[in-house]
Amino acid sequence: MNNQCSLSQLGWNQFFQQQLSLEEWEAFTLARIVGQERSLLHVLTNDGKQSLQVTPSMPMMTVGDWICLDSKGRFHRLLDRLSLFSRKAAGTRVTTQLIASNIDTVFVVCSMNMDFSLNRIERYLSLANESGVEPVIVLTKVDCCNNPEDYVKQAHSLDPLLEIVTVNSLDSGSVGQLESWCVSGKTIALLGSSGVGKSTLINTLLGEEIQRTNTIRGDDEKGRHTTSGRSLHPLQAGGLLLDTPGMRELQLADCEHGVEETFSEITELSAQCKFADCGHQSEPGCAVRAAIENGSLDQRRLTSYLKLMREQGFNKASLAEKRARDRAFGRYVRMVMDNKRKQENDL
Repeated sequence: MNNQCSLSQLGWNQFFQQQLSLEEWEAFTLARIVGQERSLLHVLTNDGKQSLQVTPSMPMMTVGDWICLDSKGRFHRLLDRLSLFSRKAAGTRVTTQLIASNIDTVFVVCSMNMDFSLNRIERYLSLANESGVEPVIVLTKVDCCNNPEDYVKQAHSLDPLLEIVTVNSLDSGSVGQLESWCVSGKTIALLGSSGVGKSTLINTLLGEEIQRTNTIRGDDEKGRHTTSGRSLHPLQAGGLLLDTPGMRELQLADCEHGVEETFSEITELSAQCKFADCGHQSEPGCAVRAAIENGSLDQRRLTSYLKLMREQGFNKASLAEKRARDRAFGRYVRMVMDNKRKQENDL
């Protein structure tokens, strides 16, 4: 990334400005996190790029965050976020993983081949809608597809108002269709599973090869994972591009609003059901089942909705239980330490 960028080019706006007092504005240096490693944060300020050592006292942070640094370049505080992408950590760990923050638009990247999945797109849309970020569906590999209109039609079946763009990720002219979202001061994130052409798309958007690319596997047209870290890069059109590793396992947690917005037609029908807690299975007076029976709602759509609602509800409860256990343990530790100090004072 160019080490000389103005704050406005980095995405600074009134939302962040109003969080600072005049004294803070004059005393601290503003920095945006543009890269993240296990124990290091790479940040960019008006004066250039620097790295910060992560310490246990720091809050959980991610690429895209704005922070204040003191006169010695040390972390002072994290600013409130305009938007935040997070998920339940992959695997069996009961933790929340931050993906990216302060994003204006998310390109949901999908390839037009055997790996195309409406269910996966719905997951990414739920994540974007929960975060309040504008989603744009980017369908790649149009140069290898004989019927791109069919894929566009399938994606539009999720929401006729969705922005959908088909591109050849290797062709700068084709990728140029995305420039209207990539203007100065705006931050774009790319989300998509491995092998959909994200790395190729990033290289074309940036005008240089910063991401290694691999060919897809021939047996199932799924890709080989090529990106391992998150990083923020300046775009030729003036915006900022945040890359994230391909995520095959995207578990939603505490995402009820995002799921309801993604499946807005089901949400609206649910309000007409006879019972407020209708499960849309065999209950009498279910408006959702009636819509499926008359053909105005697809069964696949309902199945996906119910699955995501169950998943986010389960993960939300699991995370809440872990937080409660952590708080209880913290109280126990403090009680033990207080009793120990009291005993020492009594001696």
